[in-house]
Amino acid sequence: MNILLPVDDSDIESAKLCSIDDAQYWVLLDILEGKISNSQFYQSRDEISDWIDVVVVKDQKEHIWPFMEEGLAILVAPTQRYIEDIVEAYLFKELHDINS
Repeated sequence: MNILLPVDDSDIESAKLCSIDDAQYWVLLDILEGKISNSQFYQSRDEISDWIDVVVVKDQKEHIWPFMEEGLAILVAPTQRYIEDIVEAYLFKELHDINS
């Protein structure tokens, strides 16, 4: 499962989810057996050529139309900001579907 997040830093420990407009980096997480098996930071979303299963955003009012047009699943992290917390919330199905 590949999860894409807009973040403010390129350090896996300190990076926080931010709005799409404020993203300094995009991190693509490969989740395998409930853990992050790989993480790759990109300075631009255009650099990413890998398959993306889910995009997690900070707020459902984000500019998400490009993701919707690509047919990507979009989830909202209502309170989670750090990558580890977002992955845990994803695994426990605590992230909100954009339609809810």
